[in-house]
Amino acid sequence: MQPHSRATRSPVRPWYVSAVAALLAVAVLLGGLWGYTRLKSPFPYYGTVYDTPQPAAAFSGLSASGPYSFAPAGQTTALFFGFTHCPDICPITLAYLERVRKQLTPAQQRGFRVVFVSLDPDRDTPQKIGSYTRYFGSAQGVQVKEPALAALARSYAVSYVKAPLPGGGYQINHTSATFLIDSLGRKRLLWDYTQLSDTARVVRDIQQVMQ
Repeated sequence: MQPHSRATRSPVRPWYVSAVAALLAVAVLLGGLWGYTRLKSPFPYYGTVYDTPQPAAAFSGLSASGPYSFAPAGQTTALFFGFTHCPDICPITLAYLERVRKQLTPAQQRGFRVVFVSLDPDRDTPQKIGSYTRYFGSAQGVQVKEPALAALARSYAVSYVKAPLPGGGYQINHTSATFLIDSLGRKRLLWDYTQLSDTARVVRDIQQVMQ
């Protein structure tokens, strides 16, 4: 009788070899993602970058000094939509944007502007908006009436809605992004208001776009 043949068994790979292989696979994946984002945008922007710069919409309205027309080209612009009764997001945004502006060089400041568009034209008169923006710095405040306001907001993918308050009155729930438009009139990137406290990184974004 012939002896039984033993089935050959492949050696068991130690657990740490599998762990190292998995870590290497993750590193390769992350490296590929990093490379892809750098190919799209070689500069490591802090804000969220538009894959393709999009033309920014022009608009007209009223400022405290009279009729106002916004031409996207000509200066680098930080554009923000809000309302003067806003309890937190709007004042925080305007205060940080003023801090950012002051960290630019004098020449860069001359080529940079902050524009604030009210999403509450029923209560926010041009004079009220002007006083509000002057309190926080040098932003240009603008009132745009409906239905032009709705069309303008859609062009920037900004949403807003009146929300009744328990004690009466209302507030405006709205998109909290600030849009950075280059001097050629193109939307380049946006920041959420929670990012604006890191003014050094916001300044670097603006300076890069200005180049």
